[in-house]
Amino acid sequence: MDNLSFLKRMNRCWQDHCRQTIMIRSIFLFLDRTYVLQNSLLPSIWDTGLELFRTHIASDSAVQKRTVEGILEQIELERNGETVDRSLLRSLLGMLSDLQVYKDSFEERFLTETNRLYAAEGQRLMQERDVPECLHHVARRLEEENDRIVSYLDQSTQKPLICCVEKQLLGEHMNAILQKGLSSLLNENRVTELVLLYQLFSKVKGGLLTLLQFWRDYIKSFGGEIVCTPEKDKDMVQDLLDFKDKMDNVVQSCFARNEAFINAMKEAFETFINKRPNKPAELIAKYVDSKLRAGNKEATEEELERILDKIMIIFRFIHGKDVFEAFYKKDLAKRLLVGKSASVDAEKSMLSKLKHECGGAFTSKLEGMFKDMELSKDIMIQFKQYMQNQSEPSVIELTVNILTMGYWPSYTPMEVHLPLEMVKLQEVFKLFYLGKHSGRKLQWQPTLGHAVLKAEFKEGKKELQVSLFQTLVLLMFNEGEEFSMEEIRAATGIEEGELRRTLQSLACGKARVLNKNPRGKDVEDGDRFNFNNDFKHKLFRIKINQIQMKETVEEQISTTERVFQDRQYQIDAAVVRIMKMRKTLSHNLLVSELYNQLKFPVKPGDLKKRIESLIDRDYMERDKETPNQYHYVA
Repeated sequence: MDNLSFLKRMNRCWQDHCRQTIMIRSIFLFLDRTYVLQNSLLPSIWDTGLELFRTHIASDSAVQKRTVEGILEQIELERNGETVDRSLLRSLLGMLSDLQVYKDSFEERFLTETNRLYAAEGQRLMQERDVPECLHHVARRLEEENDRIVSYLDQSTQKPLICCVEKQLLGEHMNAILQKGLSSLLNENRVTELVLLYQLFSKVKGGLLTLLQFWRDYIKSFGGEIVCTPEKDKDMVQDLLDFKDKMDNVVQSCFARNEAFINAMKEAFETFINKRPNKPAELIAKYVDSKLRAGNKEATEEELERILDKIMIIFRFIHGKDVFEAFYKKDLAKRLLVGKSASVDAEKSMLSKLKHECGGAFTSKLEGMFKDMELSKDIMIQFKQYMQNQSEPSVIELTVNILTMGYWPSYTPMEVHLPLEMVKLQEVFKLFYLGKHSGRKLQWQPTLGHAVLKAEFKEGKKELQVSLFQTLVLLMFNEGEEFSMEEIRAATGIEEGELRRTLQSLACGKARVLNKNPRGKDVEDGDRFNFNNDFKHKLFRIKINQIQMKETVEEQISTTERVFQDRQYQIDAAVVRIMKMRKTLSHNLLVSELYNQLKFPVKPGDLKKRIESLIDRDYMERDKETPNQYHYVA
């Protein structure tokens, strides 16, 4: 007789026994309810029936062995996808429970078999399937086992059974699953699988901690690639914003907004963004500049506000915020002076965000720049009235921005040869201004000036919006037809590199108001230039490529050097401050105090150099006995 027939026979036998016991109990109901109840030592009729069945049938080793093996065989068949008679299994397992042999005779063997089956299946899965398939398979297996518990297994088996499946299919392979598939799931943004991954790992002991570690490592390596690949610098900030959005989305929709995952993400961002010092801060400042410049048509005010908020989140992770400040200040100065700012509201909004993030000291100079611009407007209204009362009104209309030296980036003064009318007008303004504010010193900055010129071409009159250097070059063509580069340089006094850029913008750009001989993209020594009378343009007022808005390599290097210089001063000031307060301090304590006070990343070697420099300049001295000890020199 095969196992299934045996099980059916056994079930029939059990069902008959139950039916007969119920019949006997009904006949002797009075005996069962009164006499038996009064004598606590006597078992009830039902219990006596169970005891007899257990002793004579179920406890027979051959019967018990064959029953249990038959049940296990049926369960294995079902696990392999075949259909079995669940009501038969429910009835037989109910019998084992009623006879109180379920745990000893069945459950132990069942869990051992389950363990063996899923251990082999787990190994096979990892070798043959990719991670998304594995995850769906594990979820399906767990669902099936839970269904088995509801259908025919005893409730007490649930915990050990589910633990066994989770351990063998997941727990044993957590690292392998994550190594093999986490990055591809995140790269491809497989939300469904990531949700499943999180849910499954949260069920296994130590699962979420392992997932957290891999998640942190993934962010560090992916982000590190964005930050440390110089070829991608052009898109670095946009890539960082997109990456941050994507990771936020994963935490929100896949990882149940788990605090630990949010914190790990912040920590990972902070780590990788500071792997490459200074560059991310500089590029973030330039990215903000590109968004706040006029002509940035891609965003409405609300969108711009949203972009700035996202930028601030990335900005928060940066250690050397002074680099950001230096580049931001330089770009803000250009936007304000060349009148290229998209909207004062957006500028003020960004300023208040920076103030909120870094405190008033960080933004005081930037706020000063705005104040200067507003004060300049008032001064210009007064100057215009002053000019109307002059005996000789000027043909040129002059607008001056008065900048407080400490607030703005430092500009190298450049001496150029201005036309007489301009020099006269500068003198008039100087008289007017110093008459109102005695004791102040005015220094003109021709590099920042710009002008509108009226020009006549064959096509008719045009207005050209140009920088002051472009103005000086173009005005020469009122006096002559053609000039060489050397002649232009001698007449205008513009520095050579600056002059090449200026001529390039006038003769090689889109709006070519000058012709260059020989033609070419670059300006070489000996090139000659003449006025392009045939110049055509659909607009009346033409902006000639504002080279002032473009950053040169020299400018970038000088900004970085200035930050480095400022840091040296800050380290010196901090050392002196600490030593003045403590009088005597060991090297290690001084260094740890400095790390607490300085707001930018600094290497121990740099601190040592600054300490040596202060010892040389007699601000402090080494102890004669212990060279690692310093004394403050008053």
